[in-house]
Amino acid sequence: MFSKLALRNVRRSFQDYGVYLLTLTFGVCLFYTFNSIDGQGAITYLAQSENPVVEVILTIIDIFSVFVAVVLACLILYANRFLLRRRKRELGTYLLLGLSQGQVSRLLFLETGLIGLVSLAAGLGLGTLASFGMSALTLSMFEIDLSALLALNFSPRAAGKTVLYFGIIFLLVMAFSGVQVSRSKLIDLIHGERKNEVLKPRPLMAAVIQLILGAVCLCTAYAILLVFGMAVAIAVPFLCFPMLGLGTLGTLLIFRSLSGFVMKFVQNRPGLYFKNLNMFTLRQWISKVHTTYLAQTVVCILLLLAIGITASSIGLNSTLSALTDGEAPVDITIWDYYSPENGEDPVDFDALLQAGGFAADQRLRGQTSLHIYRNDPSATGFQPGETEPPVQAVLALSEYNKQLALLGREAVSLGSAAYLVTEDSPVNGASYWRWLIVPDSVAEQLEVQNQCWSASYAGSPEETERAILQQIEPLELTRSIYADSRLAVYQDAMGSKILALFLGLYLGFTFLLAAAAVLALQQLSQGADNTRRYAVLRRLGAEENQVARSATQQVALAFLLPLALALVHSMVGMKAANEIIATAGRVDSAASSAVTAGVLLLVYGGYFLATSLACRRMAKNA
Repeated sequence: MFSKLALRNVRRSFQDYGVYLLTLTFGVCLFYTFNSIDGQGAITYLAQSENPVVEVILTIIDIFSVFVAVVLACLILYANRFLLRRRKRELGTYLLLGLSQGQVSRLLFLETGLIGLVSLAAGLGLGTLASFGMSALTLSMFEIDLSALLALNFSPRAAGKTVLYFGIIFLLVMAFSGVQVSRSKLIDLIHGERKNEVLKPRPLMAAVIQLILGAVCLCTAYAILLVFGMAVAIAVPFLCFPMLGLGTLGTLLIFRSLSGFVMKFVQNRPGLYFKNLNMFTLRQWISKVHTTYLAQTVVCILLLLAIGITASSIGLNSTLSALTDGEAPVDITIWDYYSPENGEDPVDFDALLQAGGFAADQRLRGQTSLHIYRNDPSATGFQPGETEPPVQAVLALSEYNKQLALLGREAVSLGSAAYLVTEDSPVNGASYWRWLIVPDSVAEQLEVQNQCWSASYAGSPEETERAILQQIEPLELTRSIYADSRLAVYQDAMGSKILALFLGLYLGFTFLLAAAAVLALQQLSQGADNTRRYAVLRRLGAEENQVARSATQQVALAFLLPLALALVHSMVGMKAANEIIATAGRVDSAASSAVTAGVLLLVYGGYFLATSLACRRMAKNA
């Protein structure tokens, strides 16, 4: 009997509590997707290249997964509390029919187990597809063709970890439900739906003072962040704690002041207050603000974290890409620090490769050999000032133009100038050097410091580079030679990019899911409580579309107000974060903002739409 009843209740829950099941499924999907990265194409490629960052990524993901599991556990317990409140009358009816509290707890135990199995199965299936999409996203960040590593895989390790963590969470939910039922009285369960919050009017002046104090606290927190910078404001305790405390207090005061401020503001405009069902909508919303301003504050902070972390991770990724191009403008550069004093001559790399059977004319698009000279001010005429750093290398103009041609750039001319100073390195491994370009006649008077050979690949980068390194490997044992390739620099940078992207999206999605789910469950609970009121409105002559519009407006107010303040917070926070990221390279704010807006629209907008439709349906069926 209990199994049939539990199965019937679960089947009904798919319609009544779709947001709860959606949250469970998304939570399982999110957890599985980011714990299955060990089998995704990008990590597989870095592991094959023996990149040490792979272990770092996997370790950090494991650590943050514990934090994410705790957040999701709190979210699911919070959601279950709302569902139990919604079902108080149903549970009271079971007790009234003769079931003991232990039997009702057993029924809830079976329901939670069935819901857990359904959400785990759906979440793992959706997570497998999401993992494939994440793998495609990360592989698309590479400049080389890695399509062979793109495959739809199922990770038993990630699935087992997901089942273990969520199994523990569902056991906690079962225990929590049993305790709630055992501590409830029959009269409270039967009349639970009829208990309303008391709407205590607040003086307008008190609300205005709270609003002003909240704005002052926020402006002070913003000033600390912008004046001292994010790095200093977070690292220094006497700045960090006041900044965070004032920001949280300001957010709390603004949401607390809304109940009195908005009510008085609208009441002073009778044309707006008495239009359609605005009076009912406003009072229903205000009545919940009295006791949910703490939740609104938490939701606003969660949205701030979601927006800030997601946008920062995407902006950092674009900056790392630009840094990679600056550090390695050409496919490979081999530095030859030969010593004439020891009888060493510069290596003829073209002849060396040809002798080893390397077809340079087929496997390379071009190659150059540059002589790096030391600066002699008496010959070049370049004398660094006291505040001007010296140059690290001198190049002859003809060789510099050959290197520019290899890079696909236009040649330069000195004209009437005696020399040219540039910080744009034409070779790998010298991105922070200052280069002095002089006429060939001047270069002949200078001492040769070393030489570097550069090449651009025509075929597969990995195969070509492997063949070149095999040819120069014996020389590395007898003389000072080392290679600096774009592929090696790129692999190191890709590890950092993937780590930043994974952590940013992982935490961003987690906080966004938590914020959206909390609001959705609150509004569903309030919509269920309002069904009797919607029925009364119909008896009083309210039209169907007015009732449905009122339900939607209440949901919109609950979703949009925390989002609006979170956007203000995030704009200030991202300005400070971009100043830090910009020290490493260019920040593509437009791209990071567009992607973040897309994620926000997908998750937060999806929950808003689902909640609005559910509340409209409740109002319609009242």
